[in-house]
Amino acid sequence: MGRMPKPIETPVPSRAELIDHLVRTRIAGDVATPRDNCLSHYRKLANGDRHYWLGLELGDRWTDEQDVLAVMAERCGVVDDAAYRFGQETIDPELTVAGLDRLAARLRKAALDRQSVLLATGHPGGLLDVHRATADALRAAGCEIVVIPRGLTADEGSVWQFADVAVLERGATLWHTHSPEPMAAILDGLAALNRPQPDLVVADHGWAGCAAQRGLDAVGYADCNDPALFLAEAEGTLQVAIPLDDHVRDPRFYDPMVSYLLDAAGLL
Repeated sequence: MGRMPKPIETPVPSRAELIDHLVRTRIAGDVATPRDNCLSHYRKLANGDRHYWLGLELGDRWTDEQDVLAVMAERCGVVDDAAYRFGQETIDPELTVAGLDRLAARLRKAALDRQSVLLATGHPGGLLDVHRATADALRAAGCEIVVIPRGLTADEGSVWQFADVAVLERGATLWHTHSPEPMAAILDGLAALNRPQPDLVVADHGWAGCAAQRGLDAVGYADCNDPALFLAEAEGTLQVAIPLDDHVRDPRFYDPMVSYLLDAAGLL
């Protein structure tokens, strides 16, 4: 038997209530990210800038930024008009909830099979507690939450676990990073100790991209200016990409989303 998770104090919203909440808090709907920033990232990815590949190997399959835009319109809900260059960007809240439903199905499988799960974030200011609550619920259902090896380093920082979530730390600060190197350090560290790789990785940014590229079951949260994970989902490398603004004004805004997710997964 796993230990009981910390109680979820936020009531479970209905689908309609969650969509309304996502729009009101700008997790989806009209989000803070400007259109020109998104297009700039799509262009840099298409031009081969590895920073925007998030640990994935995209080859020459996405060299046209209009193809990237088409996938983002389909899977994230950005404006599907190449002539729209400046202004407000959007994330379709229906797609956010659909992504949460797909993630919930994968979490349910992990719980039923008592799988080992690694959770990690490159956006600790926004998503750390989303992953922490997920870890608590999975452990209570009998899953093994992977403990990372000690002494790992990457990108001139240290790779630690904080509240069961792997993060990059520099100078006593949890670091916002898109880099795949911290996840590579974890997976290589596990292999060096002859420990098995995780059955599932729940993450974001390069943490998710690196795990997916290595052939692991991986799911990830992704913003509208981070197209790589959506391309990986379209190609079948990443199992689920959940579109949302990954750093809204108050991290407590994500609480109803987490309640919905864990309830849909049968983990409450």
